Amino acid sequence: MSVELQRTYKSFTEWSEKSKQTEYTEETPLLNPDGTLNAKGWARRNVFTYDRSLVKTGIMSRKEWDFYNILVGEDMQILVSFANINIGGYVAAKLTNVKTGEVICDSSQYFLGANKHVPPAKGDVPNRYKDKIGKTEFDFDTRETERLLYYKGTYKGKPVEVKVQMDIPEGLENITTIFPFEGDSTKYFMTTKQMCMPCQGEFTFGDYTYKFTKADSFCTLDWGRVNTVHKMVWYWGSGNKYIEDANGEKHLFGFEITWAIGDESNATETCIFYDGKVHKFGAVDVEKFPKGRFLEEWKFISEDGRFNMTMKPTLDNHTDVDLKIGRMNCHQIFGNWSGDVTLDDGTKIEIKDLFTFCEYVENRW
Repeated sequence: MSVELQRTYKSFTEWSEKSKQTEYTEETPLLNPDGTLNAKGWARRNVFTYDRSLVKTGIMSRKEWDFYNILVGEDMQILVSFANINIGGYVAAKLTNVKTGEVICDSSQYFLGANKHVPPAKGDVPNRYKDKIGKTEFDFDTRETERLLYYKGTYKGKPVEVKVQMDIPEGLENITTIFPFEGDSTKYFMTTKQMCMPCQGEFTFGDYTYKFTKADSFCTLDWGRVNTVHKMVWYWGSGNKYIEDANGEKHLFGFEITWAIGDESNATETCIFYDGKVHKFGAVDVEKFPKGRFLEEWKFISEDGRFNMTMKPTLDNHTDVDLKIGRMNCHQIFGNWSGDVTLDDGTKIEIKDLFTFCEYVENRW
């Protein structure tokens, strides 16, 4: 995307009439009985009924995950996650110092088999996924007004225990999107990104305990139920922060930008969260492709001019998992974001020094 492509619209209505964004508001089956995709678009909550028995899978094409990404100020990242990639999966808890890149703890437990450990079919309604894999226990408990996460395992022969409590503010919306893949009507990418959840808790590894509070700790849930092609590339960035308006009042702000996955002609996974409500905007790109120079400045611009942010990187948290039959090469770039965003009513908000990430991923599994 070049700067010349940027357009300015007076309102959300004017933009949505010119940029196709299919929004779903009623409960809709994700798949038809023959396994082909029935829905293509986005919603402010997950209104899509997921029936895993209808998924037409290859060896590793069906993937299901609950991925909790917690950032504590500019200091630590806590990941608690479960994934089932059809032939097997894992549950894990990880603690990383995002100032230095040091991985303090990386506990995980793997399993084989597609149907032994199956997560709930929705991620944004009350549900509970409590299970045990080997000697590792976990409990993801979603309630009306809060989420409770629990993980108990080991790392390097030492015990690991993670406890997290996060708020679900009243009326909190999310962005749920479905992308098809050209050439195969049974392939799709459905995710829910729920953000703006202040959280507190502790991460214990052996004799070390790291505690965090709601003052500067936020969780983003990346929930996915997908049936994908073998090779993909994507970008994903998101962030949360308390900001003050001109009257000194605090507001809970967040943003979500994901692109390059599948066919985006019916929706883009891009929005602003302000006081729990979604403000939808158009496609996002970076001015220059960052491959090979990830620690240079990133400039993000949306097609409707409503998201203009610059990230000054501080850390390339690079991971490369190559299992020969599958590989994930991820550059997760942390840094400080500044710029401006525009709400649906035209209100422009200045954002300064929001510490978060954008990742570039080459995926083959």
